[in-house]
Amino acid sequence: MTITDPNPAQSADTSAPLLEVENLQVEFRTREGVARAVNGISYTVQEGQTLAVLGESGSGKSVTAQAIMGIVDSPPGYVTGGAVRFRGTDLLSLPEEERRPYRGEQIAMIFQDALSALNPVFPVGWQIGEMFRVHRGTSRSESRKKAIELMDRVRIPGAAARAGDFPHQFSGGMRQRIMIAMAIALDPAVLIADEPTTALDVTVQAQVMNLLAELQAESRMGLILITHDLGVVADVADDIVVMYAGRAMEQAPVDAIYARPAHPYTKGLLESIPRVDLKGKELSAIKGLPPSLLNIPPGCEFQPRCPYATPLCVAERPPLREVAPGRYASCHYAEEVLNEQR
Repeated sequence: MTITDPNPAQSADTSAPLLEVENLQVEFRTREGVARAVNGISYTVQEGQTLAVLGESGSGKSVTAQAIMGIVDSPPGYVTGGAVRFRGTDLLSLPEEERRPYRGEQIAMIFQDALSALNPVFPVGWQIGEMFRVHRGTSRSESRKKAIELMDRVRIPGAAARAGDFPHQFSGGMRQRIMIAMAIALDPAVLIADEPTTALDVTVQAQVMNLLAELQAESRMGLILITHDLGVVADVADDIVVMYAGRAMEQAPVDAIYARPAHPYTKGLLESIPRVDLKGKELSAIKGLPPSLLNIPPGCEFQPRCPYATPLCVAERPPLREVAPGRYASCHYAEEVLNEQR
């Protein structure tokens, strides 16, 4: 089926933020109970900006991305509140037929596991070309030509010869490049990269991140980089959102967070990064485990693991508030955390 509206953003408000997520809430209704995966996350992505979303596994990073894309499996998943606005248009309020053209055209996603995301029974050139056949109505020969051009663009050696190969015939790094080619095929305004360097060695990680940076510079697209690896984002992100139990614990420019984190959770994450100057010393770690999303504790979600926790933290959930110019944290004692690092 060919989409008849190839550019739904033509009538969009160009003065509005490129992408705005406001108070997004997602839950999964299971036999064991309701798992509250995302609990009021908000952030904005501007043109040419890289926003890194950090947090441990289960913090809601990927579910937020799936909700933005409109691909949360329902049931059991349901978006129960909030808004996702692309240039002022709330995507959550659109019927599926009207929302579909935004997916891939304006907002695209690189999935975490390229081998699972790619179809094992079709050649990679055919899969990349499908973007043009479905969204642009191009012929098979023209879509194959465009697929080869994209494979060249993401630096897959011998693209013309390899367009007929299957996903299992490529290395992990090459499969990730194929996923990137599919994601950028229609020149989206926003690219969501969900753990794009997972299971890749350090050298290939750097190559993939450099490729994303180059592609972003070419088109000025907004980039949302989802990861649990703080080392990956240090040189590429403009701003960081730190998530825990479905909420934002801290939001700030990347330099500010690495210099002086305002939330105890962010501070713990940074202290757990291996460093050359700590060679031979025991690596710091955050004690305990993230809470079950079926039974999130009262008050601050992080308080059972927090060294700063007091009875106030148990009784009252702190709002995300500005604790310094341009810096936001969800902690009753954020100012104290900042001051002790002076």
